[in-house]
Amino acid sequence: MNKLIVSGRVPKHNLLFRFISFSWVKKSILVEIIALWFVILFLYTGIAKLMDFAVFKAQLEESPVLESVAPIIAWSLPFIEFVVCFLLFFPRYRLIGLYASLIMMVTFTAYVIILLITSPELPCSCGGIIEALSWQGHLIFNSVMVLLSVAGIRMQKAIKQNKISNEPVRSFSTTNV
Repeated sequence: MNKLIVSGRVPKHNLLFRFISFSWVKKSILVEIIALWFVILFLYTGIAKLMDFAVFKAQLEESPVLESVAPIIAWSLPFIEFVVCFLLFFPRYRLIGLYASLIMMVTFTAYVIILLITSPELPCSCGGIIEALSWQGHLIFNSVMVLLSVAGIRMQKAIKQNKISNEPVRSFSTTNV
């Protein structure tokens, strides 16, 4: 057993390792959980922004980075969040949705970094209870969401590759059309 650990391999029967590495959970289930998390997150923030639309728009207009495009962002951001929810909800479009989630979270993270550098006293325009986070809290939350979306993308790609390589070749006859 010690030889296996020294060589870098951990015995499969090591339950603690299996629990920590999540090897006991199928990748497809983890991807579903990640996608569901992002659906809940984007639905929640999108609805919260629309419910307090005037406040959301006013907060965007206070931002030195976004003040010139605040009206466009105020209308488009909730719409984009709902579109990403749609993509994440359906397995056929999930990978695109995960990439969209990654792009959104990287963009939000970059925005938080810019605000931390330029003016950390601005109000948050996130919507809902996420608004209660400090800017440093936003940075940590967004960074975790970036890592989560990257993990989801990697697992979804692995799932798709396994399905393609394990799927039998089908002929395109008139009976299949």
